This record gives sequence, structure tokens and C-alpha cells, in this order.
Amino acid sequence: MEGQRWLPLEANPEVTNQVSENKEEFIKNDKERLTVFPIEVQFTCKNKCFFYKPRDGEMWTVVILSSGKSFLGEPDCEMTNTVHFLKQLGLHPNWQFVDVYGMDPELLSMVPRPVCAVLLLFPITEKYEVFRTEEEEKIKSQGQDVTSSVYFMKQTISNACGTIGLIHAIANNKDKMHFESGSTLKKFLEESASMSPEERARYLENYDAIRVTHETSAHEGQTEAPNIDEKVDLHFIALVHVDGHLYELDGRKPFPINHGETSDETLLEDAIEVCKKFMERDPDELRFNAIALSAA
Repeated sequence: MEGQRWLPLEANPEVTNQVSENKEEFIKNDKERLTVFPIEVQFTCKNKCFFYKPRDGEMWTVVILSSGKSFLGEPDCEMTNTVHFLKQLGLHPNWQFVDVYGMDPELLSMVPRPVCAVLLLFPITEKYEVFRTEEEEKIKSQGQDVTSSVYFMKQTISNACGTIGLIHAIANNKDKMHFESGSTLKKFLEESASMSPEERARYLENYDAIRVTHETSAHEGQTEAPNIDEKVDLHFIALVHVDGHLYELDGRKPFPINHGETSDETLLEDAIEVCKKFMERDPDELRFNAIALSAA
């Protein structure tokens, strides 16, 4: 996969506030930045959302908020950065990326509808790599149905998974999007429409307008961007609805993954079920984050 190497759109998120086994002690120590909800899905959040599973199995949820913000406050810097990135590429803000705060129906109801894509950020671990290899071998052996309408591209540029996730999300919903005149992203999608996944990857490598916008956004994030040669062990994938089916689009994989039937109305819930499986494969990991592309 090694070819070009771009700066990551954001530095590795860190879970800096570990949840104490004593809920009361944790709330007391962090009371100025905590809101507690009696919901049966666990996560912690520091500017970004991280799903959390308590060690003692107690069913409670804590949200760690940045100082001075309420639970439903302003978008954090990372999210604003994504909006700015898409605006620079010429996408009209009639759709926006919003945080998915948890997998419980009550929390999913906070996400504006309709939703046309979900991006999942997850850690690349040894367990995941074993699963990825087994999944690929199984699909190659048994086959799967993938409609030709799916726009899919490979990832040949290191640290570009965030940008490729965004491209996958927009490209497979192009008919819903409004592009500004002279949009860089629209031009790229039109010019690459008839290309193979591998050709699209090579085309992106030399598409300076998107590369420059990507790197500008990487430098504008709230955290210091890693060195361009630094290994980043977190990865973005896109989950989209195309022709009645839910597809996982990951440029590290050789093909889209068909996760079964879905609809515009159930896409968010169906995509979250896929996200749950990622989390179940790595139960000791906290570094999961989901955002949804929703109508503004």
C-alpha cells in the first residue's frame, strides 16, 4: 500500500480520563466537566466520542465534556475542521458531519435525520488484522453481491484514510449533495467515475487540489499533527447505503463489504450494528468514534 504519505487529518485521539471503578469518586473529581445519563450504553467523550465498557459491568454512562460546553453544545474543533475541509473542496453545507454519542436508541435519536453515511474511526489491532484476513479469504471463497453503483477506491496514500472515508461518503450520495461552482471534489468524482478502484487511488495520489486541502486541514486541527512519517494506528471506514444494501468501504480492503439490506430510514441503526461488531472484536479497546453525515 505504500506510495505517497500524507499528514493524518488529526492526531491519534487519546483517552486521557480513565473511568474509576468507583462512579461516585469519578463524578466528584470531575464534576465540572461531567454529565451523567442513566442509559445502558457506555462511553466517554473528550471533544470526541469514545464508547466505553465498564470493567465491573455496571450499566451507566459518563460524558466528559470540554470545559465550558454543555452536552449538546457547539461542535468541537475536530468536527468544525471537517466542515471546513469539505467547504474548501466545494461542498455546500446542506449536509454536515455530527457526532454519534452512543448506540442506545435514545442517543441515536439525537442525530439529525436523514443520515446518508456513517464514518467509523477504530484502532488497527492484531485481532482486527486477523479478522480482516479471514473475512477476505471467506468472501473470495464464497463470493458476495456488490452492485456496480458503489463508488469504491483503494488507499495507496498513507494517513489518507480520513479523506478517503469522506470521498466514499460523498461519492455514494452525490445525487443528494449540492456542490459549489468549480468544486474540486465534484471535478474529482466526475473525472474518476469510470475508473477502477486502483485507478482512482493513483489518480488521487497526483490530485494536488485535494492533497493541499487535506494537508491544510491536518495542520489546522486542535491537536498537533504527527510527523508525516509517524505510524498512525487508527483508521477510518465509511458505511453507506447503495441500491438497498449497506456497504462498508475501506481502502485497505480489496473490495466493498456487503453487510445486508438497509434503507435511507434505517441506515444509521444498521450502520451502528456493524460498528458494534468492530467493538465486540476488541472488547478491551476504547478508541472507537462514529460520526454521521446528516442533513443540516
